[in-house]
Amino acid sequence: MPAEPESNFSQDPELARLEVLSRWMDNQFRIPGTQWRFGLDGIIGLVPYVGDMAGFLVSGFLLRTMVKKGAGPLLMLRMMWNYVLDAVLGMVPFLGDLFDFGFKANRRNVALLKAYYADGSIKPNASKSVALLGVLFFLLFGVLIWLLWKLAAWVLTVGWEALSNLQ
Repeated sequence: MPAEPESNFSQDPELARLEVLSRWMDNQFRIPGTQWRFGLDGIIGLVPYVGDMAGFLVSGFLLRTMVKKGAGPLLMLRMMWNYVLDAVLGMVPFLGDLFDFGFKANRRNVALLKAYYADGSIKPNASKSVALLGVLFFLLFGVLIWLLWKLAAWVLTVGWEALSNLQ
């Protein structure tokens, strides 16, 4: 009889740490008098661009642990999509911050991993996909940095032109 996935999560120290870290990143705090929860990801996301990049890096560590625990290639791509969507949309001023507070990519990914193990069947070894996923993750991280650089250059150009027109 296969073990229940919830108990596997609570008994495995790495999976338990995933659960705790994702809770801190997405659901640790509650607005008093409401059921609305948020975490450190939403708070650090308030720091323009840098906060979103930091959240993306922490998510990468979560993803690494999930991969280490045997998440399959398709599941890893779904998880990566959640992180990329969270990071890219989180960079949009104000609306991105609202998105960060509501999307909760880390909690989504832990839920995906739990569902993946819910049937109790033996899962394939994901080690062959790890290198590809790592390369994709760092390429996406590089693209995010490039976008940040381009946005900063555009803001500086527009600001310089505005100051020049004042004279």
